[in-house]
Amino acid sequence: MSSVASFDLIEARLRDQWSTTPLVFENEDHPLPDEPAPFVYVEMWGIPGGFDQASIGSGARDDNLWREHGTLDLHVMVPNNTGSRAGRTYAGQLIDIFRGKDLGTLTFLEASVGEGKPGREFANYWAMTASISWRRDQ
Repeated sequence: MSSVASFDLIEARLRDQWSTTPLVFENEDHPLPDEPAPFVYVEMWGIPGGFDQASIGSGARDDNLWREHGTLDLHVMVPNNTGSRAGRTYAGQLIDIFRGKDLGTLTFLEASVGEGKPGREFANYWAMTASISWRRDQ
């Protein structure tokens, strides 16, 4: 789970920059249509360990630089048996929204499509995942 500060910045950027398909964030209601249609399921999680102290010597411990690390997973859901091209295309477009960007206190780092894992089937859908690592300094 990422911090609220990180979640809010990422959610705002996605909602502002992505209108190609519906976005569904963790634990949001999204009734699936009778005819499967693409959508993006968004997961944000912090790398184990949460916040790391990134500096020393600033007096009280809380006065030092603290760094949160995390990953943004964008699961592009497309109808089963329609191939992977649409999923890969959307995943690449989603990565372009974040890759190499600074967004407030967030810096987006490495990104990949599929991370060496094959797509996965979920009922009437097939998922191709775009993953983007990030860090937030406070």
